[in-house]
Amino acid sequence: MAAHSIESRTSWVVAGVSLLLLGMSFGGPWITAVGLKEIASDTGGARSVPALAVSLCFFGTAIGGLLMGRLANSRGIRITVIFGSAMIALGLVISSFGAPWQLWLGHGLFMGLLGNSGLNAPLFVYVQLVLIVPLAIIYLQPPPEIPVLAGTSSGIAAKRQVFGWNTNVVFVMLCLAAFMCCITMSMPQQHLVAFCSDLGISATIGATMLSVLLGMGFFSRQGWGWLSDRMGGLPTALLSSIMQCAAMSGFLFIQDVAGLFAIATAFGIGFSALIPAYVLTIRDHYPLTDAHWRVPTLLLFSGSGMATGGWLAGHLYDTYGYYVPAFATGVAFNIVNICILSILLVRQHTYKLAAAR
Repeated sequence: MAAHSIESRTSWVVAGVSLLLLGMSFGGPWITAVGLKEIASDTGGARSVPALAVSLCFFGTAIGGLLMGRLANSRGIRITVIFGSAMIALGLVISSFGAPWQLWLGHGLFMGLLGNSGLNAPLFVYVQLVLIVPLAIIYLQPPPEIPVLAGTSSGIAAKRQVFGWNTNVVFVMLCLAAFMCCITMSMPQQHLVAFCSDLGISATIGATMLSVLLGMGFFSRQGWGWLSDRMGGLPTALLSSIMQCAAMSGFLFIQDVAGLFAIATAFGIGFSALIPAYVLTIRDHYPLTDAHWRVPTLLLFSGSGMATGGWLAGHLYDTYGYYVPAFATGVAFNIVNICILSILLVRQHTYKLAAAR
């Protein structure tokens, strides 16, 4: 096992460079999230207009990830990163022209379908091309081949059952769970600054609160990774989802600055494990040779959930004039996600007990 480990100096350099690239580039649609209220005012008053732009970016990224996953698998990730980086920069330029259709085109086609899908579907990026392109050329080479160990599944001898159920039935349930939780996940991320503004809290403080939410998502993910190594992907996803749901409920009742900072912190910690936990679950229970299409397909559902949630919150605000109906809807979707994950976890536990007898 030690001889075939991918834990090497090179693997850590690649991981570090990838983190650096995503760290530099993360932020494009958050510009729209921070300025959502003002952009809505400039485009006719409906908050669903800028919310739809961000939603189109998520949805475009999810759709494009299917193609980019296959392209990266056959041609290498370097080409997708460089091309996607250029498209994101172009999309930001087009989005700045002012008309709603230009905002939607820039976000949906260029930043989403052609851009972010080439980097990492859960992350949305704003590119410093002068740094990201050379780093991609130098470091993002094809990954080393990983030998198939005895007792594991290859692409030819793929498992036909997971937890005693058909593999695709379990996979569809995971995709539906990802869709449901990401509807909830996107609502505070896209509307927190506007929500704070409605409460009389300055946009600067609201943007700081959003930064805390996203920052806690980044830092807590390290702890979630440690935990998932010991618990497994599926229990981690369930625990993360419960925490996200509890924090989302807090937005329904708390309206002071200190309380909202606390809720934003809890929400950031809660949501951050979900997508990595789904990917880990796929890695644990499906052949590695399926990863290039199963992971992008799951990200299609999660990205579609992010797209749906952001737009839905804007639409419900435009309908009712305040955010309580939107956030309550987010809690409801999160509860459905918890139910799906609970069913899978109970089935996994039951199957292990039956196999041990």
